[in-house]
Amino acid sequence: MSTDVQNSKKSRFSVRDMVFTAMFAALIAVCSILSIPIGEVPVTLQTFAVCLAAAMLGWKRGTLSVLIYILLGAVGVPVFAGMKGGFGVLAGPTGGYIVGFLLTALIIGLVADKFGRRLLPLALAMILGVLACYVVGTAWFMIVTKMHLGESLMLCVVPFLIPDGVKIAAALLLANRLEKVVKL
Repeated sequence: MSTDVQNSKKSRFSVRDMVFTAMFAALIAVCSILSIPIGEVPVTLQTFAVCLAAAMLGWKRGTLSVLIYILLGAVGVPVFAGMKGGFGVLAGPTGGYIVGFLLTALIIGLVADKFGRRLLPLALAMILGVLACYVVGTAWFMIVTKMHLGESLMLCVVPFLIPDGVKIAAALLLANRLEKVVKL
């Protein structure tokens, strides 16, 4: 078989790839259903699911699973926090955090592809990925609400540092354990 044919087969998504990508998009949606409102931005398990998806699937499939989740919500399927959907949610104050999940998945997925599920690189990638989501989401929040940086950080970042740390730890440990059982 020629190299071009081999490369084209490697770059295509198999049925298995599509199933796992869809399953993780569904997991992100399910993890957004339970939301605890603590102000403008609710606490959900989305961050956990995005980190796990990217760690398990890598950058292509992980980022695609997040994109599918976002597109489902954008067209009105109630997959966002509080069972909301529609473009208005994305255009609203919390939309930047949802869009920021793409960057989170990309960062984590790239590291997972390069280093596997080794704990230290993956932990650093998850922290960096969530921080990138904070940056995008907080900037978006400031634009939409016209709040200053200090106010926005106190509302949208500080209350989430510990919960997101717990979610990162859970995703990290689960990805490390699942790697031994599930071959993706």
